[in-house]
Amino acid sequence: MTVGPGYGAAGYGAAAAARAQMRASTVDRDRAVELITRAYTEGRMSKEEHDARVERAMTAGTFADLDAVVIDLPGGQPVPPPPPPGTNGLAIAALVCGIVQFTGFWLLGTIPAIVCGHIARRQIRQTGEQGDGMALAGLILGWAGAALTVLAVVAIAILAVAVSSHTTGTTSP
Repeated sequence: MTVGPGYGAAGYGAAAAARAQMRASTVDRDRAVELITRAYTEGRMSKEEHDARVERAMTAGTFADLDAVVIDLPGGQPVPPPPPPGTNGLAIAALVCGIVQFTGFWLLGTIPAIVCGHIARRQIRQTGEQGDGMALAGLILGWAGAALTVLAVVAIAILAVAVSSHTTGTTSP
């Protein structure tokens, strides 16, 4: 119902039951009366029905009482709950790239995991989507892959220097 917080009496689990038992305030009753009066001015009910509904709305103690008065009027139906936010696609991509880099696609997964992870975390903060853990895991895996790449390059360079100095340091007789 549009006259109070939460969802209407038609039910959405425990939240609807708790809301139905909540005490209605004067402001809530006034909103219900506005809804009834608007329906009356649109020709949806007779004067007698209008007066009876206004009387019931003004004496309503809970939201369940108000719902019963306006549930059959336009704008009096419960509002469906919003769909849950989805998982950010870039967060999924960051995690996949972070995992893939360790399965043989070394450099092909490292940079995309880092880039997608940073972009996904920014989007998640702005939109409220889910997937922050996946984006963070992708970032960690991406940076771990980058660190291992740097270590591998340094190890190869040291090995190359050691091998070249060993072969050039010997003299032949």
